[in-house]
Amino acid sequence: MATTILIVDDSPTMRSMVRSVLEGDQHRVVEACDGRAALSAVDAASPDLVITDVNMPEMDGLTLVRALRERERQRFTPILVLTTEHSDAMKQRGREAGATGWLVKPFHPDQLRQVVHRVLKVRPS
Repeated sequence: MATTILIVDDSPTMRSMVRSVLEGDQHRVVEACDGRAALSAVDAASPDLVITDVNMPEMDGLTLVRALRERERQRFTPILVLTTEHSDAMKQRGREAGATGWLVKPFHPDQLRQVVHRVLKVRPS
């Protein structure tokens, strides 16, 4: 059974790039353009993993992480932050919010695959 991954990013191009990598590994992908849209998508899709950007309109990624951690169903859902933000202070804020891991853009497809497989405890094919 394929895992469902929610990609949250305000850039359609970035969502498309991440989708391409994940669908290549047979994951089902759902998209949202910001944190607020992601909260609705989570209710409908029940994702096994959330990958979110930080800087987005309406609701930023760290606010989204905190909101998901407050929900019983997503309390333990892995959440990866994929962003251009790379400072130690920002990464610490992500950990404090409840993020599982942090990846910096631009990303290499193999790096994304490895982290996703590790987080989902799925072996690469």
